Amino acid sequence: MNLLHVNDKAGEYPASYYAATATKIAAFPPLKGQVSADVCIVGAGYTGLSAALHLARAGLDVVVVEAQRVGFGASGRNGGQVGSGQRLEQDALEKMAGRETARKLWDMGEEAKSLVRDLAKEMGLPFHAGVAHACYSDAEVRHAETYREKLAREYDYTQIEALPKGLIGSAAFKGGDLDKGAGHLHPLNFAIGLAQAAVAAGARIYERSEVHHIQHNLRSEVLTAHGRVSCNHVILAGNGYLSGLERKVAARVMPINNFIVATEPLGDRAAGILAENIAVADSKFVVNYWRLSDDKRLLFGGGESYGYKFPDVVKTVRKPMLEVYPQLRDVKIDYAWGGTLAITMNRMPCFLRAHPRVFSASGYSGHGVAMATLAGKLMAQAVQGQAGGFDVMAALPQPRFPGGTALRWPLLVAAMTWYGMRDRLGV
Repeated sequence: MNLLHVNDKAGEYPASYYAATATKIAAFPPLKGQVSADVCIVGAGYTGLSAALHLARAGLDVVVVEAQRVGFGASGRNGGQVGSGQRLEQDALEKMAGRETARKLWDMGEEAKSLVRDLAKEMGLPFHAGVAHACYSDAEVRHAETYREKLAREYDYTQIEALPKGLIGSAAFKGGDLDKGAGHLHPLNFAIGLAQAAVAAGARIYERSEVHHIQHNLRSEVLTAHGRVSCNHVILAGNGYLSGLERKVAARVMPINNFIVATEPLGDRAAGILAENIAVADSKFVVNYWRLSDDKRLLFGGGESYGYKFPDVVKTVRKPMLEVYPQLRDVKIDYAWGGTLAITMNRMPCFLRAHPRVFSASGYSGHGVAMATLAGKLMAQAVQGQAGGFDVMAALPQPRFPGGTALRWPLLVAAMTWYGMRDRLGV
């Protein structure tokens, strides 16, 4: 089943602020005929491109097959935020996996962040420091303070401070915190930079080459409409666009849609929106997130949908944007777009071996810029027989979505409607 939305055109980047300002890169050819490689990677987002880069630099022969363009999916459409740690807070991870594993997971999150920062520097891509967490209630502010103290005391992380007054130009929040060790970047340019670096290291990339089947004999065979790749190992890196290619993944990873708008340039008004060049995420269950672009537009993300059609994106996102910034009621929206990411039941990435020769990582649940990049590196190491990091992630409990593939979407819609109501009521 092809997850291409009606809003997307085959072989083209969806219209977005990121696509309009991206580094120009020539299309890679589609796969035709049979090729051979040590490793075939399915998907050219952060996960697949990072895996390709690390494998190629290690001297392996790597082929990447992508149904659309490099960075076409969530990797080229997201909020660009590079957060600390994992998607879950350390308290939850300690309960899930124990203190020792929780510490490993924190350290891996920090490694992921450093990896993105180092690769961006290598590309010459600006990485802007600072991600704020904005809280609506006094109880949330107290929780943020307690958690900040815990990270400093037990995890030696001291880069979070109380949210400075006046940093966010909105009366909607009671407080929060600012993580100076986190940051944000141009997400599509990061994906394109990874592709360019992987090719420079020797990887081969084929675009417009949707994989429809994988079979395993003496070697693995990855099949597209017009070609096939014979290989020793396969890495599945399709995330929300993997569809039903691997049932073990599909049972645990569900695609959902998220949306972003970009305003017209705000000029002098931008300083009243964010006093510094930071990114922000709020404390709602269905998170709102925003930052300023280099040309002083507000990039604001929010709202979710389920299924294969997008709603009216401007209407969907403008409402929460104006709840945070009512002073922007007269501002024009220049770009509006959506994209498909993937979530798991427990909001931790799903790492698994789908077959002795097949590694998979997906379901980053909104924390993918850093973790997807690290996931590619971890799978590259696993292919080379160094699976320690991969196995830490794969050992985490990863329940299946209830209802199977037929009922999981209706059940999720019911659950998210409930959480959305809690957000609106401030519960």
